[in-house]
Amino acid sequence: MLMRALFLGRFQPFHCGHLRVVKEIAKKTEYLVIAMGSAQYSHSKENPFTSGERYTMISRTLNAEGIKNYHIVTLEDIHRYAVWVAHVVSHTPKFDVVYAHNPLSIRLFKEGGFEVVELELYKPELYSGTEIRRRMLAKEDWKNLVPKDVAEVIIEINGLSRLKELASKGMIPDE
Repeated sequence: MLMRALFLGRFQPFHCGHLRVVKEIAKKTEYLVIAMGSAQYSHSKENPFTSGERYTMISRTLNAEGIKNYHIVTLEDIHRYAVWVAHVVSHTPKFDVVYAHNPLSIRLFKEGGFEVVELELYKPELYSGTEIRRRMLAKEDWKNLVPKDVAEVIIEINGLSRLKELASKGMIPDE
């Protein structure tokens, strides 16, 4: 029996490592719920893109890849681990299995009674939001680390100039 899966992440931005995981999960499950965390944050060093911008990056990419069995949910952080799983469950369609890499998320969902598949990161030295944002600021090649549609969204929203302007004016708070 195919299950409904949950995949958690901030997706700042959605990159080729994320896409690889989504493709694998989509093949194994009936339906994939993508939970985009930290939805309330944007315009900062760790979270430069808004939840709407990230939603667009993900949906355009998955539609272009022909992946149709997904739903994206935005989740605000509540900073209360004892109720985090209940918060996620109350804001998402039903799911049976959780795919995660973050050790805290893994523990919390296991304690909440969910089956959890622990993900191995794919080439984390390249495919990480931190590395992509660093390259953007350093004027290094970053477009090859994100799907084509994500690069197009970042260009459309002037995300590169936003990040550079905020950094140059010291306006990016550490979170």
